Amino acid sequence: MKFGENLYNLRKSAKMSQEKLAEKIGVSRQSVSKWENGESYPEMEKIMKLCDIFHCKINDLVHENMVDIDSLDEEIKMSVVKFKEEKQKKVKGISKAIYVLSRIGKIIITIAIPIIVFLLIVTPIFISNIELKDNTIVFKGARIDDKITITEEKSNDGVTLQLKANGVLIADERNQDTILQIKSVLENNSKLEIISFLELGFTCLLICLVLYRMVLNRLEKLFININQGDTPFTLENVTYIKQIAKLMIIALALPTCGGLIFEKILRTDLDVGFELFDIIQILFLFGISYIFEYGYELQKDTKAKMYGEVSGNE
Repeated sequence: MKFGENLYNLRKSAKMSQEKLAEKIGVSRQSVSKWENGESYPEMEKIMKLCDIFHCKINDLVHENMVDIDSLDEEIKMSVVKFKEEKQKKVKGISKAIYVLSRIGKIIITIAIPIIVFLLIVTPIFISNIELKDNTIVFKGARIDDKITITEEKSNDGVTLQLKANGVLIADERNQDTILQIKSVLENNSKLEIISFLELGFTCLLICLVLYRMVLNRLEKLFININQGDTPFTLENVTYIKQIAKLMIIALALPTCGGLIFEKILRTDLDVGFELFDIIQILFLFGISYIFEYGYELQKDTKAKMYGEVSGNE
């Protein structure tokens, strides 16, 4: 079906004369007649006005299979719908799902933040009331049997350490590195150093949670924009992508920097450092921000719309 036929059918369905349509658009009746006869095509601005008048999508004027696209001028070719309707629905459906997940994640982090703040407050009190005696962690002022013990047990692989709380096994040969680190920290560091280590750890975790909440907040706004907008490549979305990239880079770097500080405080090798996957994530985030920026610039130059005239409620 040609553009002229589509326009004719839409006009007839609206029970509108050529004169009335021409008046609404601001052209002569002869222009409307030529459009319907296929003798000429309107400019993109006029096509957008036609869509507003008939409450339709560009697809309703320029048919989805684009059979007559070669007859259109270059501006219209660059401005017709880029995605078919079924693809639009997929993109918008995925965007809605990410929006919902981001919102849920933000709620969870909002609940977790005050818990970490509470741990920051009680940790110094807790640590100041424990002592390590003969591989036993004793709590001051507690009952005689309230203690955590680190014991050596013989196994087929030799001697292994076990961690028990009031006689109940809480860590065994599968957690040897953790048990050794706990023992080493308690034996080789003062309470002040241990408190500093834990407070710094909780502070880093708190900062990371705040950063991730900021990331999720921008993800939520970004993908609801994509779901409700007529294109993902808007200046606002480009800004959100860049902000997300920067925040994620800080969130990835912070644990590593914190770990290096912990190693200095505790004089213990915690095997921290940047991994290849961290670097790939950083490059990926930067790449996404530049792709969106390029899409925005390309779309702005061609005056294109990714989805055409799709309503925000669709």
